[in-house]
Formats: sequence, structure tokens, C-alpha cells
Amino acid sequence: MTTDLYQITFAGKVLEGFSEAQVRENMKALFRTSDERTERLFSTARKTLKSGLSHADALVYYDRLTEAGAEVQISAQPATTPTPAARKSAAAPPEEPPYRDADGVQRRRSGLEFTGNGKEYFGIWIVNILLTIVTLGIYSAWATVRNNQYFYGNTRLDGASFQYLASPITILKGRLIALAVLVAYVVLSELFLEAAVVFALAFIPLVPWIMIRSLRFKAVNSAWRNIRFDFEGKYGQAFMVTFVWPLLNLLTLLLLTPLVMKKTHEFVASGSRFGTTPFVFKASAGQYYRFFGIGLLIAIGFGVGSFLLTRSGSIALAGVIAAVGYATLLGYFMAGITNLFMNSVALDQHGFQSGLQPLQMFWIFLSNSVLVVLTLGLFTPWAKVRMARYRAACTAMMVKGDLNHFVAAERNRTSALGQELGDAFDVDFAAI
Repeated sequence: MTTDLYQITFAGKVLEGFSEAQVRENMKALFRTSDERTERLFSTARKTLKSGLSHADALVYYDRLTEAGAEVQISAQPATTPTPAARKSAAAPPEEPPYRDADGVQRRRSGLEFTGNGKEYFGIWIVNILLTIVTLGIYSAWATVRNNQYFYGNTRLDGASFQYLASPITILKGRLIALAVLVAYVVLSELFLEAAVVFALAFIPLVPWIMIRSLRFKAVNSAWRNIRFDFEGKYGQAFMVTFVWPLLNLLTLLLLTPLVMKKTHEFVASGSRFGTTPFVFKASAGQYYRFFGIGLLIAIGFGVGSFLLTRSGSIALAGVIAAVGYATLLGYFMAGITNLFMNSVALDQHGFQSGLQPLQMFWIFLSNSVLVVLTLGLFTPWAKVRMARYRAACTAMMVKGDLNHFVAAERNRTSALGQELGDAFDVDFAAI
């Protein structure tokens, strides 16, 4: 029994209502290709964009390409098909050679890339500050969107940039509501102390809900290849992470700290979605206790060394040892927590890899801090870009097969997503 295969072809024409420049950008993002290869796609000769598709998959790609504004056609693939290598799209960028992981699964490494630069971001940063001051803070919502759009747009995975889609008006409304609540609390605390206490107690159950709304707002306004992220964490899970686990940690004299962090990471990762596909968190509690145990041994080692040198009268050397120990410990946690989280997350059959180096992280943090102070804050844009570039360079997605199946999954996206975008709780909460 044979299965008919189909192909998608394109002759450089755009649909009515779209500009060619807009469609070029959309095609460039969809096919993760360079400007030169995108240019060749728009020649008059008809080209095959995707082949070897079932009819259902061909319809999916047809929908996505027409949404991007391209006038494409579905046609039956000739019976004498070329080899798999020859069927690769002319627009497809070169990829790193595949490899087999420890389980024998063939994968390829697709690294993150940050293309921004400090000089370019400085212009955005300084204008944001000046306009926020002039407008008495009102412009801060637009500043948030511009900042996020710059960093998202300059972060690329597999040839395509991320997108930040939030509306400044929505963020402004959320901040005005938060300001009104704060003013009401301050007034109550000045006039009626008992009412202020009741107000504060009534607010406590809202904290987990606000955490969920914050994570969801950030997720649904983030996208890659025109597919939005999402967050579907439950209130009970958020309540445990916000109140129950921290309280138990205090009662056990902080012995549950690794477990609390593991539960927090699990809540964020397991509640996250890319399109309709959930992320999976695979780390065990033992990995977190091992990570914190090594950190504790580092602290004890340098602490004991510094103490013994102080007792022997070598105060200066003891200070040096203490400073080196602090740098080592800070770098260990700055890099290690991110590595532990990212290396424990999977998306469908794809994994992630983070290889941040503790000493390099500390050096970037320390030198950035010193330069920001010496320049009275003017080095801040370069500091942010420098850290973003290093983090991206050390992060990769370990891809099994390709990432095109997420396009098909997006067809099942619920229409309710659009209704949720109006809930602006852009509180800064993240796992790492």
C-alpha cells in the first residue's frame, strides 16, 4: 500500500492585502533563512518550499504560509522523488551535524544567539528613561515593551527570532490598578489601622493568583515562529510554592531549601506551554540536594580557611581568601541554578542545554557592576547586552528531528487565548 505525498510550491507572489516586504520578513522567520536566500525565494521561478508531506500536513503548511501572506500551491509530489538530502528546501540554513546522545537518540544542537549591541540599545534605553521621567512614569509601560521587543527580537533560535507581543496600554492599565490598590492600602493604614490589617490579610490569598497571571501574561505575549507560549499553572500549586513550602522550610531550619527550589522550578516549567505542547521537568530532589550540598562544602571550605588564617594573624590573607570564596560561591549559584533548571527541562522530544561557567558569570557580573558605578549608570545598556550575549552563547536546544511539528500543533490553539491577553499582571517572577 502506497501513501500519496504532497509538496508546497511558491512563485514569489504575495496575497492581496500584504506588502512584499512584510511577506519577506514572515517567510524569513518561518524558514529560518538569510536575507540572500529569502531574496531567491521571491524570484519568478516556482520553487518547492516543502515536500514529502501527507495531505493533512500539507494543509497545515498551506495555512501557515497563507497567513504569512505567501501565495502558495499544494500539488501531488511526483512518484520519482529525489533522495531525502535532495528534498531539503533551498531556503533551509546549514545545520550543525547530528549526533547521538547517551540513549542513542540522534539529535542536533541548535544554539541560541544574541545579536544586539550596546550602542544600539543605549539609544532605546536613554530615550525610555527620559520619556518616563517627563511623563511622570506613564511611559514606563511603553519602555517595558520596547526593552522586551529589543531583547526578544535580537535573540534567535534555529534562525528565527523571538517576539514580544504585549500592548503598552494593557500593561499601563494593570499598573494603574496596582497603584490604586497601593494608595487605598496606605490611606487605610493612616486612618483605620484595623481596616488596613484586614485589607492585608484579604490580599494574601490573591498572591498565588497574581503569580499565575504574571507568568501567563509574560508567556502568552512571547512567541517564536509566530507560535505563542502559554502558562497553565494551578492555584493550589502556586499556593504551595508561595506559602506552604517556604513555611515548612522555616520550620525545618532551612533544611528544605533545595526541595523548595525544586518545587518552584517544577511549578514554572510544568505549567509552561509552547503552543499546545507542554514543557516537562525531569530533575529529582536528589539533584537539588547535591547541588546545594556542593555549595555548602565550598562555603565551609573557604570559611574555615579564612577563620584559621585570621586566628594565625594573617588578616590580609584571610580577607583575600574570604573574597575569593564569596566570588566562587556567587558564581557557582548564578551559573549553577540556571544550568540545573535548563538541563532538566524538555519540550516534547527536544531537550535543552545550559553550560554557564561560574567564574565567567561572576567576572561578567563584577566587571559590569564596577563599570556601571564608574560611569554613573551609563554603562547599563552595554552591561545588559553583554550578559544576554553570554547567556545565549551558553544555551542550546537539543533537537530531535525538526521543529516543524509545532506549526501543526498550533492549529489546535483555543480561541480563548485572545480573551486572556487583557489581563496585565507583568509582575517580575521567574524560575531563574
